[in-house]
Amino acid sequence: MAAKHHRFRPRYRGIAWTAIGTGGALTATSLAVLGAALLPIATGAIGVVLGAAYLASPTWRLEIVVDDDALEVRSPRATKLRVAWADVVRVVASPTTHTCFVDGGAPDKSLLVPGDGAAAPYDLSDKAALYDAILAHVDAAKVETVETLESAKLK
Repeated sequence: MAAKHHRFRPRYRGIAWTAIGTGGALTATSLAVLGAALLPIATGAIGVVLGAAYLASPTWRLEIVVDDDALEVRSPRATKLRVAWADVVRVVASPTTHTCFVDGGAPDKSLLVPGDGAAAPYDLSDKAALYDAILAHVDAAKVETVETLESAKLK
């Protein structure tokens, strides 16, 4: 199988853009109407900065690469996580939400693939294909199927 790439994406883009828009409007209004009142300008600027920082986060340059040997999380400069398929301890998978937790034996070797409704601060491109690829590469005896990950006991 050729390597497949799945990029991390911001899950809360709408909130970030709302913070930028509201902050920009608050700043512009306070400059025009209130004559440069410091508190509304500072509050508006903080909204713009926080929204822009979220959208420009280096996290969105990470990607998950799946091939026949392993699952990797890479940045443009380095591999952050690599778990060979044989080293996967277990996968807790929810077919209803297409969410899965890949347990590599330690927290720094584990990964959550967030599906519909999963509590994660990030999203992934083509996550359904990633979910399917993980299940295809991991021994079926290591896969625990659950209704939702919240109902499973993740240790």
